[in-house]
Amino acid sequence: MKPDLLADGVFRVAAKVGSRELFEGIWPIPDGVMLNTYVVKGSEKTALIDLVKDWDGALDAVNEQLDALSVGEGKLDYIIINHMEPDHTGAMQQVIAAYPKVQILCSEKAVPLIKHFYKIEKNVRSVKDGETLCLGDKTLKFFMTPNIHWPETMMTYLEEDEVLFSCDAFGSFGRYEGCFDDELTSEEQEKLISETERYYANIVSSFSTFVLRGITKLANVPLKVVAPSHGVVWRKDPLKVVQWYQKLASYMQGPREKEVAVVWSSMYGNTEALLQSIVDGLKSEGLPVHVLQIPQTHESFVLEKVWRSEGLVIGMPTYEYKMFPPMYHVLDILERSHVVGRKTLRFGSFGWSGGAQKQFDEFSTAMKLDCRGVVEYQGSPTEEDKKKAYDLAKALAKEIKG
Repeated sequence: MKPDLLADGVFRVAAKVGSRELFEGIWPIPDGVMLNTYVVKGSEKTALIDLVKDWDGALDAVNEQLDALSVGEGKLDYIIINHMEPDHTGAMQQVIAAYPKVQILCSEKAVPLIKHFYKIEKNVRSVKDGETLCLGDKTLKFFMTPNIHWPETMMTYLEEDEVLFSCDAFGSFGRYEGCFDDELTSEEQEKLISETERYYANIVSSFSTFVLRGITKLANVPLKVVAPSHGVVWRKDPLKVVQWYQKLASYMQGPREKEVAVVWSSMYGNTEALLQSIVDGLKSEGLPVHVLQIPQTHESFVLEKVWRSEGLVIGMPTYEYKMFPPMYHVLDILERSHVVGRKTLRFGSFGWSGGAQKQFDEFSTAMKLDCRGVVEYQGSPTEEDKKKAYDLAKALAKEIKG
């Protein structure tokens, strides 16, 4: 890869990571992910904003691009650390070895993390909210944006060129041939939509309150470019991704999209036997319905659809007096991600004894679900069960439709 020019003296230095590993050890990345760092060359000083993890050749890719920009030893003055998560800092020791005199600037809370993660204390300095750094004809300004999505997170803003280096905020999964939002093919644009929403739901959703606070804090900051650490750089319409994230964050409290996610699992087909009645009832009101089978569908993709949907239908059998284990895991992920307040139905079969409903009730209470009905039956469903399921689903859809 070659460095991408964002503005005079401002470059994206990126690596395209493949799909073999799980992001954060949890989330699949079938289309890979971008690791973006940025170089700002002022008339007097040069800064590198964020680093990479030495993952799938990322460090070599970044070093080659730094060489192409003639950023060698003695020519890098500052490393700005917006966020300490290892995908942005994992290669810190190698980078510091190459630039032993460089100064590391970060938030106050990041200083001890650098010590504990990488045993580095020399030339590390914290910056304050609103503090500026002069590079000559370029000025960087630092904004503390805690819990987007770690407590030490900040963003860096280039005043002269109105570029916001936002780290994990406004990012997405996926690898893209072009650097900018206006360079994408139609296929890449479609991928960007789903991979931005999945990234948000998987990585950021738990911190939606802080996302909204951060966006409010930056409301009066003029933006020509939004440059995140994952995904594309937004220059055609930089406010689009900010408003998009604002909308995604608002799904925590609602309103959400008038859609329903049906998350279901079945052992021997008896729970599945009621699925079509549920789906038919929902679709009778014309609502979009996302049907997601567990465990065949990874929770990453389940969370993406559930996060945006006002309605949630859970279908699972009893397994040894408790909830079917794969569904328990999915509900645990949804609870951790602060999925709350959905209008909900639950259906499922049991064999010699029930028990799944008791565990589901615990999740329902914790997630403040508005449960509108349950269809639970022994063995296979009767025609009466199917009619009840259809009627409940139709009523749920009608209420969501409004």
